[in-house]
Amino acid sequence: MSTNRLFTLEEATQLLPTVRQLLIEIRAAKAALDVRTAELDRLAAMTGGNGHLAGDMASARKAIEAAGVELERLMAELDDLGVELKGIDDGLIDFPTTREGRVVYLCWRLGEDEIAWWHDVETGFAGRQPL
Repeated sequence: MSTNRLFTLEEATQLLPTVRQLLIEIRAAKAALDVRTAELDRLAAMTGGNGHLAGDMASARKAIEAAGVELERLMAELDDLGVELKGIDDGLIDFPTTREGRVVYLCWRLGEDEIAWWHDVETGFAGRQPL
């Protein structure tokens, strides 16, 4: 995390639409990267080390690089907000907050309508408790 920002529930809730959209874009960028990586793997298997398809492989590598740059950009944008991305595939986001004098996380997962859970820093998603 690039900042030490602590959120109130209200602040996290206000930021949720932005976080939701960024997470959707991050998941799409990761999916695009996965597809491009699989295509490069397919091309590499077809060449058999004989140099055929070198141009296609170079194009595939450039596509992977571009997809990776986009994914990193989106993740940095999310990080700049002060939230923590805990899982792209699961759509998990934590908002650092305080509870009873200690730092904990407000926990939200893509698909949930609101932030309704929290957990200790050490327990992670498995330790989610209702607010």
